[in-house]
This record gives sequence, structure tokens and C-alpha cells, in this order.
Amino acid sequence: MSQQYPPQPQPPYPPQEPRKRSVGKIAGLGCAGILVLFVVIVIAVAASGGGGSTDDSKKEKAVAGAEKGSANESSAREKSPAERSRTRAEEFQACVAKSGTPTEKAAVKHVTKVTGAEQRNDILDAPEVFTDFSGGLTGPHQGEGKLIASAFASCYESDNGLVTVYGKDGEILANANY
Repeated sequence: MSQQYPPQPQPPYPPQEPRKRSVGKIAGLGCAGILVLFVVIVIAVAASGGGGSTDDSKKEKAVAGAEKGSANESSAREKSPAERSRTRAEEFQACVAKSGTPTEKAAVKHVTKVTGAEQRNDILDAPEVFTDFSGGLTGPHQGEGKLIASAFASCYESDNGLVTVYGKDGEILANANY
């Protein structure tokens, strides 16, 4: 006759005492922390110290082409006031007018503003192109946004650039690597 008895409650085990760290382990981790801090400081100084770059290899294609064809002419005469006061949007439209396809030329006529095209930092170049289109990514002007992004990629070059095309409401129409 086996009767089943309820299990007897066991007393809880006492918690284990925390291990004490050895002197060698503490010293090793302290030295590793100092070494990591030193490396981070060196990287930060190197990144901020190279602000005045003289690398001209990543010039805009349109500017580089203009320099090749008229190097003697531009050194002999100054630019007219109209050329100096052109906006980035007008420079972009002129580049597309020179080397773009007919559909790109039609789409670029709607560009109102270009920002960030003059800044290159070799980490992430992210210019923005603003247009008078509306509708966003799924709107009726999505195709024109892609054409503008493609035209931007053909006028400017970067190893790590990402151009974003916005509509008049601030919605993204398209983006592309360039």
C-alpha cells in the first residue's frame, strides 16, 4: 500500500559568496582600459586634424571638364558676376543641360534648391535636391525623382555619396548612390 505523500519543502540554498578579483586581473583590465582610451583619443585627433584636405581628386565632373577645356582662358580672365552668383541648383541644371538625356533635362527644370553638394567629407556625402513636385515615394512624380537622382549621379561623383530628392512638401521622392 503505497501512499503518496506531498513533497516536503526543501530549505533554500544559501547564496554563493561573490568571488574576489585577483590583483592581476584588476591590473590587466585597468591597463586594457587605458590602452583603449588612448586608441580612441588618437583616432579622434587624427580625424579632426585632417580638416584642411588638399585632395582635388574628387572634383565634380562638370567642373573638371570645364577646367580641362578652358584652363588658359579662365586664368586670363575673371568670371563674370553672373557666373559667380549662380546657385547650386542653377549649376546642377547647367551640368544636366550639358550632358543629360532629354528626360533628365525635363525633370531637372523642377529643381528649386540643392544643398550639401559642395561638402565632401569622405565619410558620408549626403546632398539634398529639392523640387516643386508633390506626392512622395508612391506619388505621380516618383519617376521624375529617380531621373533627378540619376542626373545628379552623372554630374557629381563620390565614393560614398547618397543623394536624396525631396518634393515641395518635404517628402522623399527618390534617393540614389552616386
